Amino acid sequence: MHPLDVVKTRFQIQRGKTDPTSYKSLGDCFRTIFQREGLLGFYKGILPPVLAETPKRAVKFFTFEQYKKLLGYASLPPGLALAVAGLGSGLTEAVVVNPFEVVKVTLQTNQNAFTEQPSSFVQAQQIIKTGGLGFQGLNKGLTATLGRHGVFNMVYFGFYFNVKNILPVNKDPNLEFLRKFGIGLVSGTIASIINIPFDVAKSRIQGPQPVPGEIKFLALYKGLLPKIMRLGPGGAVMLLVYEYVYAWLQDTVNHK
Repeated sequence: MHPLDVVKTRFQIQRGKTDPTSYKSLGDCFRTIFQREGLLGFYKGILPPVLAETPKRAVKFFTFEQYKKLLGYASLPPGLALAVAGLGSGLTEAVVVNPFEVVKVTLQTNQNAFTEQPSSFVQAQQIIKTGGLGFQGLNKGLTATLGRHGVFNMVYFGFYFNVKNILPVNKDPNLEFLRKFGIGLVSGTIASIINIPFDVAKSRIQGPQPVPGEIKFLALYKGLLPKIMRLGPGGAVMLLVYEYVYAWLQDTVNHK
C-alpha cells in the first residue's frame, strides 16, 4: 500500500496549478513519479513505516482495549464509549508514530531519484541537527498528527463495533467474514474522509510549505482518493486480522 501513501503525500503538498510539479490526475502522478524517479520512487520513505508499523498497530489495539475497559466504569452509553476509546487510542498512537512520520514525509516529498536521496537514518539525523527533537524537528506537526489519528480511530473503531453489533450475525462463516469485511471497509473509508483535513495539515507542516495566501478549503481534501484506496481495504483487513487473531488467542488460552 506504500505507493498510494507516496502519491497521497505528493498531492497534499502541491502548491496549486502554478506549481511546475503539479499533477493533473492520479494516473498522471503515477506516470510522472515512475518516469522521473523510477519504480523505487514509489517506495520513498518506506523504512520509517516498516520500523513503526508493528509497535504502532500494537499501541492502537492494545490501548483501545485498555481505554474500553476503563470507560466501562464510566456511565457512558456503550456506543459512545467505543468511540471515546478509539479517540484515546488514536491520540496515544500519534505520540508514538509522529517522529517516524516526520522522516517519512520528508523523504516522500524529495523528488530526486531514489538513489540520490539520503537514507532514513541520515534524514533523521539532519532533522535532529537542524530542528532538534522538539516541535521544530522530530516532533514537527504533532498537533496535526494527534488530530489525524484521534479522529480516524474514533470513527474507525466507533463505527465498526457499533454497526457490527447492530447488523445480525451470519451463521455461515464465509458470509460472516464478508459482513465484517464490508463494515470494516466502510469504517476505513468514512474515517479517511473525515480525518483528511488533519492529514493534509500534517503533510504541509512536515513537508515543503505552500505559497502564503494560496490555501483554499478544497485543499484540505487533497489526496483523498489514494488515501481511501489505501485505508478502506487496509482498514478492513486490519480489523479482521485483529478480531480473528484475538478470538484465536482467547480460545487457546481458555483451552489451556
